[in-house]
Amino acid sequence: MYKVIFATLLAAGLLAAPLPYNCSAALAQQPSVSEKTAKTKKEPSAGQLAARERQKKCAAEWKEANTAGKTEKGATWPKFWSDCNKRLKAAAK
Repeated sequence: MYKVIFATLLAAGLLAAPLPYNCSAALAQQPSVSEKTAKTKKEPSAGQLAARERQKKCAAEWKEANTAGKTEKGATWPKFWSDCNKRLKAAAK
């Protein structure tokens, strides 16, 4: 009877079975998630850096316009960001 209950709990994931002795050594050899991403992470391109700067400038404008009440009624960030991004891209050329 207890074997059936133990097997049911184990199968349902409610009871953790102890790891075999050799398994802990295998887990210790695997690289962590941060080590994996650190090796494959690339530096952002010039275009990505420029886009981030434009987004920061537009965010500052959005906050300023919202606190001053200068935004249109029902204006949303995505629409404001789109218009602001286009304006800043045109000014950079």
